[in-house]
Amino acid sequence: MAFLDDNFMLKTTVAQRLYHEYAADQPIVDYHCHLSPKEIYDNQQPANLTRLWLSEGTVGDHYKWRIMRANGVPERLITGDGDDYDKFVAWAGTLERAIGNPLFEWSHLELRRYFGINEVLNRQSAPQIWARANELLADPAFTPRELIKRSNVAVVVTTDDPADDLYYHQLLADEEDAFRVLPGMRPDAAMAIEQPDFALYMEKLAAVSGIAIDSFASLVTALDQRFEAFHALVGRISDYGLNTYHYAAATPAEIEDIFAKGLANDPLTELEIAQYTAAFLQVAMRQNKAHGWAMQYHINAVRAANKPQFDELGPNVGGDSVGTQDDMPDQIRLLFEDSQRQGILPKSVVYSLNDKDWLELVTLLGSFQEGPTQKMQFGAAWWFNDTHDGMVKQLKLLASQGLLANFVGMLTDSRSFLSYPRHEYFRRILCDVIGDWVANGQVPDDMVYLGQIVTEIAGQNAHDYFDI
Repeated sequence: MAFLDDNFMLKTTVAQRLYHEYAADQPIVDYHCHLSPKEIYDNQQPANLTRLWLSEGTVGDHYKWRIMRANGVPERLITGDGDDYDKFVAWAGTLERAIGNPLFEWSHLELRRYFGINEVLNRQSAPQIWARANELLADPAFTPRELIKRSNVAVVVTTDDPADDLYYHQLLADEEDAFRVLPGMRPDAAMAIEQPDFALYMEKLAAVSGIAIDSFASLVTALDQRFEAFHALVGRISDYGLNTYHYAAATPAEIEDIFAKGLANDPLTELEIAQYTAAFLQVAMRQNKAHGWAMQYHINAVRAANKPQFDELGPNVGGDSVGTQDDMPDQIRLLFEDSQRQGILPKSVVYSLNDKDWLELVTLLGSFQEGPTQKMQFGAAWWFNDTHDGMVKQLKLLASQGLLANFVGMLTDSRSFLSYPRHEYFRRILCDVIGDWVANGQVPDDMVYLGQIVTEIAGQNAHDYFDI
């Protein structure tokens, strides 16, 4: 099998047929990403391949930045003010050392699928690939909207703060296009009561909602208003980062006292932070369920593990790692158990960055299934796990402990307009796993039956589950 040929990662005839006949052409529902609605609306031509592929200002691909540092690339050629061509060459030199890393395959898929460049990128080929790609980038086919269309994307769900006025989403909603851009609410800043800028954030949320926020009760009212605003623009998903989590109940009076301390930037105990977080999440659960939304939980991550790097460069630059809170699934269980008792548990998708949590989580979620089909979803292999082995492990675990055919499938979780071949990568792995089961006699060799399952996981399940 040749490098990235038509059947790469598809070992069996069944896998090849499933991918080419059923999976490959399915529209993409990218239900969680970090693309900018402003950039999609403005639709500006990229200046060059570095700006499109590696970094644009202070925003870029931290997956790539991380391994560039490991290859000894100086920071000025990663996040700094180095020359764009020199940054590209530094990336090419890094990529040739990255065999076995999904970035090696993803990057070459991106060159092939968008630019028609089949050469292997390394230091020797970098000048020619740079020249060819930049020549093509002058074509209108490489604007953000055209890249999304060429990727066969039906829906893009961005990540938006509730304090965002959704101006660009409103503009995009008024335009007719081949794809839709929908807001996804991520209220982490409203949940982060321990942060010194919490009171300042509440002022921003008050301004956009029109609700004066001077109590936890008024915060709930302001969030109600933002849920309505997002819902009017077909927002159907919210997302919560729980890097660590400990469940702790509190009375309404205790939560009001804790909220007042947060507004005043008074010191909070670990217990008080846990109590506020639990109360906030249960308010969110009630709001999500009332609107028919799904809640996503991203858990057990260490954000900015390298504090000196964070102080110098800021967040999302490649200095994160896998979290190690051993009792995280059990703390989530306590939250779900209390919420189930109150009748407020909504559709939920749970991702853990630490794969040691996975068996606990998938079986935990199975204990709370009721109502909608696959109400509780075991999320796709996330971040450090969206490798070949990580995706295979996630798919097999979900299948062995639940219903693979109900899975909502892949997401990009990306800031790049070139990231959609990750869906191809996932779909190939899905088809290969099923093909192996057929070869082993574990499932029937029924192409119509298996093809329908693949079609649904590739996009239809996400469309239906998230009601978009």
